[in-house]
Amino acid sequence: MCMQYPKGLDNKLKHYWKYIKPYGLLFIFGPLLMLTEVLGEIVLPKIMSGMINVGIVNSDPAYILGRAGLMIGFICLMIIGGVGGHYLSIKASVYFSADLRKDLFKKVQEFSFKNIDDFSTGSLVTRLTNDITQMQNLIRMSLIMAMRAPGMLIGGLIMALSINVELAKVLLYVIPCLAAAIAALLRWGFPKFGMMQKKLDALNSSIQENITNVRVVKSFVREDFEIEKFRKSNRDLMETTLNALKTVVFTMPVMMLAMNLTTLLIVWNGGQLVIGSGMQVGDLTAFTTYIVQILMSLMMLSMIIMQFSRAMASSRRIIEVLDTEVDLTDDKAAHKDAVISSGGVEFRNVCFRYYESRKENVLDNISFKIEPGETVGIIGTTGSGKTTLVQLIPRLYDVTSGEVLVDGVNVKDYSLEHLRTAVGMVLQKNVLFSGTIRDNLKWGDENATAEEIEAAAESAQAHGFVSGFTDGYETELDQGGVNVSGGQKQRLCIARALLKKPKILILDDSTSAVDTATEARIREAFKTSLKDSTKIIISQRINSVMDADKIIVLDDGRVAGMGTHEELLKTSSSYREIYSSQTDMKEVS
Repeated sequence: MCMQYPKGLDNKLKHYWKYIKPYGLLFIFGPLLMLTEVLGEIVLPKIMSGMINVGIVNSDPAYILGRAGLMIGFICLMIIGGVGGHYLSIKASVYFSADLRKDLFKKVQEFSFKNIDDFSTGSLVTRLTNDITQMQNLIRMSLIMAMRAPGMLIGGLIMALSINVELAKVLLYVIPCLAAAIAALLRWGFPKFGMMQKKLDALNSSIQENITNVRVVKSFVREDFEIEKFRKSNRDLMETTLNALKTVVFTMPVMMLAMNLTTLLIVWNGGQLVIGSGMQVGDLTAFTTYIVQILMSLMMLSMIIMQFSRAMASSRRIIEVLDTEVDLTDDKAAHKDAVISSGGVEFRNVCFRYYESRKENVLDNISFKIEPGETVGIIGTTGSGKTTLVQLIPRLYDVTSGEVLVDGVNVKDYSLEHLRTAVGMVLQKNVLFSGTIRDNLKWGDENATAEEIEAAAESAQAHGFVSGFTDGYETELDQGGVNVSGGQKQRLCIARALLKKPKILILDDSTSAVDTATEARIREAFKTSLKDSTKIIISQRINSVMDADKIIVLDDGRVAGMGTHEELLKTSSSYREIYSSQTDMKEVS
């Protein structure tokens, strides 16, 4: 039964050797113990045959009891071997999948933002869960049946031929027809398993998006819309799954039909031989049992092949992740041991676009210099490239052309660990994790003392509201920090960044949910808690940046102005326009 799998997949299967090798004994002794079941299944019909031919025909109770005792002994051996074989096989498959899942998760953690963009979150979740489960099922089934199915096939053939060669010739017609039918079904069904996993990706993405944004869904009363969208994804998965599993549905009836027809032919022809005294009743009983065993072994092999077909679709998806080339590494860093000491930042003719296929740059020919310890504001209209700009400093993305330097060294020449340790970022989308407030703040410094945590929270204007909670810093946060307000979440994220004591602090519109008075106190606290650090503040509000040492105005990915607040009011029309619009709004209010 020849199968056509994706080109190059055979070579990629070597990926899995590293997950098999540590558990080699389990992979060896699991199948070997299953041979005890094979031994019993081959021997028991022969013993039964003697019991019928000799014990029952001659009415010999002692012979019957002796054979019965022998059968009980083999059954006990089968139980011990079968239980042991199943246990070792299951253990091997679980260890295999656990190690594979660990490496796959580790690989995802190494991904750059661009790599993550290439895979949907739902797809990565499916690959880490369902796809690895398919591989685990294949390993378990293969180990349990790897020796048993061929052993039963070979043993059954030998025993059947030893009883009656002519009667065994029936198999010469049945087995080839059966093999051809199963091969045709599997060849038809294999591509459908890959499609089934893609539909599962889409469903997982839909579920994740809905649950993550459930508050938005409810606030816009879009529950019915989301239910309908889920229904369509769920129906697509159901139909694709049913279409793929038709292979299994059709295979079992084909196998059972072949088994029943063959058994009927054997009993009919064997019965004629018994009537003509050419065969004993016990031998016919044993022969029929061996034929059933042969066909059962073929059924087991077909089940393995079907599981293999489905698992190979999952394997291809797993290997896609493992083989993904991480486009952002520090493998070629020239100064891996260098530590950022001052925090000066310089952009030299920087251009950037997210996809090479796009002609337009998101950032175009950006050049400026920030001295260590300076406070720099970045302002501009929505979509002007402010967030993209600061993401280039800790190498969340790499420049398309030009250079970003920190302390006079290209960021590509630092190790990612040293670079990102020196840069504290409070992202535009603030994220907190399930756990206590203290646990979340310790992301900035896992060894921080209680005094340091409270001092950082005080600087971020978070200590007051945290102290107001019944459990204080031991207050449990729900996933995403949904049980605190937007402004509280922002202040906790700022405190977390302050605990890091970064040489460069980047605030990406991270005080938008905080009132202006609180924001002013946060900025004032920076003058003492981070007086030697470089501070880059992105904001939509001119009030947030007007006291900065330098303000950079971005417009459509270009620098439209640079200088102090007073200088920009004189030289930059873009800045004056923003200032005027916000001043007019204040007057109206």
